[in-house]
Amino acid sequence: MTTISSAGTMTGAGAGFLDKERTIAAAGFNRWLVPPAALCIHLCIGMAYGFSVFWLPLSRAIGLTAPKACPDISLVQELFTTTCDWKVASLGWMYTLFFVVLGVSAALWGGWLERVGPRKAGFVAALCWCGGLVLGAIGIHVHQLWIMWLGSGVIGGVGLGLGYISPVSTLVKWFPDRRGMATGMAIMGFGGGAMIGAPLADLLMNYFKTPTSVGVWETFLTMGAIYFVFMMIGAFRYRLPPAGWRPEGWTPPSEKKTMISEHHVHLDNAHKTPQFWLIWWVLCLNVSAGIGVIGMASPMLQEIFAGKLIGLPDVGFNALNAAQKAQIAAIAAGFAGLLSLFNIGGRFFWASLSDYIGRKNTYYTFFILGIVLYAAAPTFAAMGSKLLFVLGFGIILSMYGGGFATVPAYLADMFGTQFVGAIHGRLLTAWSTAGIIGPVVVNYLREFQLAAGVPRDQLYNSTMYILCAMLVAGLICNYLIKPVNPKWYMSEAQVAKLQAATASAGAAQTGSFGIGKGGLDAKALLFWAFVGIPLAWGVWKTLVSAAKIF
Repeated sequence: MTTISSAGTMTGAGAGFLDKERTIAAAGFNRWLVPPAALCIHLCIGMAYGFSVFWLPLSRAIGLTAPKACPDISLVQELFTTTCDWKVASLGWMYTLFFVVLGVSAALWGGWLERVGPRKAGFVAALCWCGGLVLGAIGIHVHQLWIMWLGSGVIGGVGLGLGYISPVSTLVKWFPDRRGMATGMAIMGFGGGAMIGAPLADLLMNYFKTPTSVGVWETFLTMGAIYFVFMMIGAFRYRLPPAGWRPEGWTPPSEKKTMISEHHVHLDNAHKTPQFWLIWWVLCLNVSAGIGVIGMASPMLQEIFAGKLIGLPDVGFNALNAAQKAQIAAIAAGFAGLLSLFNIGGRFFWASLSDYIGRKNTYYTFFILGIVLYAAAPTFAAMGSKLLFVLGFGIILSMYGGGFATVPAYLADMFGTQFVGAIHGRLLTAWSTAGIIGPVVVNYLREFQLAAGVPRDQLYNSTMYILCAMLVAGLICNYLIKPVNPKWYMSEAQVAKLQAATASAGAAQTGSFGIGKGGLDAKALLFWAFVGIPLAWGVWKTLVSAAKIF
């Protein structure tokens, strides 16, 4: 038996408040309330990109004013020491944990998410991400690196994976007329999380700092509490459309598009198709190129432009004194922040554009334009043009973010919407792989070039051409993507059986069921302001910092 609650959702008899049946929207619901719910979660877990703000303070957690270094200590010993400060390089392993665990957890539990719905997945994501921050705070307080890795890295990484994929299939189902725009709105939050979280963490660390503490563990606890509230609001505001729902007044285009399937492929079969693995490589190669640049953005700008950043055009990096290096480091931090802004904007812009030009053409644009810009980067550097260099890498990072935001819609086009969240979860193992390939290529090639005596302003020339080659491989993979063989399509009976759990008495029908396209009414505007004001604050802080480059 199905009833309609006063909150405007269809509820199955005996369903728990986290169950999928409790999240089915009823007549009068506004679909524009779903994207800000997704942003509530993504803006919180997106702080994973901003964790580097903690490294320097943690590297002197014992010494307080300066690191209490133990030069001969091994990484294994660092995990358990209580008398030596941690190295920044050892703390940086947190990024590897974040993105490897994110991809693995999304792949492992993507099918579970489709069964239980986005509310329960968002709830568990909040427990893991915020609980991981609490456990990480305990690890910092007792100075045990292994506890921080386990808490923030592993348990928090599970929260990242579940939180990241929780809104994907939901938004694709709510916006069949704008699949790319819908996923772009949500996934841009993951790129924007660090813009809010990093300056917030800096404010909190300065507030909690005392003569006996650098203020990091207190900041972890505070941010964990703030994030828990936001993520719970997001999880409980998720709604699913009734089975067979379509936006009022919208009908699928009469002109059939060969690259958009009207059928569904089962999760158990998606990875058996060549399309899945070609898209896997498309994402992996696009992300590998971008993520390597993100990790080295700050030192790259410093080493290439050096004195030019502070009005000393003839002074190379090695000739700068300590005070000047600190000055250009602050400017380079603005560059990293500006790239984050392009990353966020690109997630919405490119994903929305893909609704008009198609997913395949969007990725063609990423690869062709990326090849041109990477190849031109050494020329921009040789010209000494900060504007062209920064703009070029800004566009590159917009396409990096756009790749993440467009791929869920690409998967929905190929495999249908029934299992798109779970298929997307498995595809995110490409991100985990790219998180290793990209930094290894950029970092190790830089070390090799340094050892060979290459001038610092030319350290990255060879790297740019290698990244071009990776994008050429991605371009070929994208070219090879064709529609899925009909033998993998689910039958109508199979689809109907799977949809039965969310179906009402008349679910065999299709229509709007009293739920139209919606719009920005007062309730929706308030919810968008709730997530938009913190995001606007983060953008403002980033622009103020980035203005120092020029």
